Amino acid sequence: MHRTLADDLSRLPELLQSARDLAARELTGLSERPVVHLGKAPDHAALPTGGAGAEGALARFAERWAPGFSGSAGPRYLGFVTGGATPASLAGDWLTGVYDQNGSGAAGSWATALERETVDWLRELFGLGEAHSGAFVTGATASNTVGLAIAREWLGERLGVSVSRDGAAALGPVHVLSGSPHASIGKALSVLGIGRDRLRSVPVLSGNREAVDVAALDSALSALDGRPAIVVANAGTVNTVDFDDLRAIAALRERHDFWLHVDAAFGGFAALSPSYAGLVDGLDAADSVCVDLHKWLNVPYDAAVQFTRRRDLQVAVFHNASPYLGLPAGEPDFVHLTPENSRRLRALPAWFSLMAYGRDGHREIVERNVALARELGERVAATDGLRLLAPVRLNVVCFTLADDPTPERVDALARAVAATGEAFVTPTVYDGTPGLRAAFSNWRTSAADVDRISAAVARAL
Repeated sequence: MHRTLADDLSRLPELLQSARDLAARELTGLSERPVVHLGKAPDHAALPTGGAGAEGALARFAERWAPGFSGSAGPRYLGFVTGGATPASLAGDWLTGVYDQNGSGAAGSWATALERETVDWLRELFGLGEAHSGAFVTGATASNTVGLAIAREWLGERLGVSVSRDGAAALGPVHVLSGSPHASIGKALSVLGIGRDRLRSVPVLSGNREAVDVAALDSALSALDGRPAIVVANAGTVNTVDFDDLRAIAALRERHDFWLHVDAAFGGFAALSPSYAGLVDGLDAADSVCVDLHKWLNVPYDAAVQFTRRRDLQVAVFHNASPYLGLPAGEPDFVHLTPENSRRLRALPAWFSLMAYGRDGHREIVERNVALARELGERVAATDGLRLLAPVRLNVVCFTLADDPTPERVDALARAVAATGEAFVTPTVYDGTPGLRAAFSNWRTSAADVDRISAAVARAL
């Protein structure tokens, strides 16, 4: 064994303690460190020849790179939809690396059984029935891709071909309909060989909405003359967290033949609260569902889950035809259900957080974040120079400059907010108007943080 490696092995407990001490210092100061760092990163260093050992690597990281890492795990990082990591999920994530289980199959470890238990808990949390099975993937994009891959195979089943064997070209023209699809849907269609241009936007409801007009969707499906299609519904749009009427969309299957995929990446968490669960009424009717866990479940990157009613088609798409990986008989191993052969045990941080805080603890995070988003929305509406672009429907505040909101002026406002070190928001375009999004999903965020966020925005004007 290499001398440095052998030395690290002999001192492993001390090294882990050093890493723990650094982590504790960083997390203790998280609320006060700059939310983002805009300065220039260090120049690239040469690849080490001899190596500095784990202690040396830790010291050099702390000195050279740690100061430039963002406070994205903290309470005032409102960009994208980014959760943090609850204490229990962080412990689970550390142990994921410690145990380093191969999550592909059940042979020789209980890791697969733990993932199945966690998926069952999540299925129950989101109000899905036992007909839905699931698996962990990396994020919403991977989850949407898996769901649409199963939908693609379903189209083949309806048309009498096997896409997994014959390829997507065997389908002919594919019709994918949606009101306000997330960008990851187009990316998934590109990866799957269906094509971005096969995604057809269906009119949305009038009155500052992003939810699909179900009557318009009905007409678009009628125009297909009975050809099967894919409908992508939204349970929480990215700009304003608007929700399609899932129950009404599902009812269209009485007259039309389509696969219903629901992108519930973060909006699905509305199911945790009795006050907002009605927004996802009908989710159980979906053929496939995307939920992103490193958003509102507040587990570390990267973790999401996908659900489907057609595990048989999922196996047809993703199975590995190799004897050493086992055959997908009975309860198939996860290696036959997702794109990856190599899978870390992403379920463990989620298992820890669900075990530690339960349904009630995670419901409190959701309800507190919604209340704080509405408070910020009220402050934005009352601030001279700003206006809301849409009502605060759940956890995202979408706003812009009151006068002349050009892309350049709005981007300058975003940069000025970031430069305060107090908050971070991301740009968007809503109904043709450049704006900013403040997305609340972190378990740490409090009313005091809203004070600091609104003050930072006001100073940046």
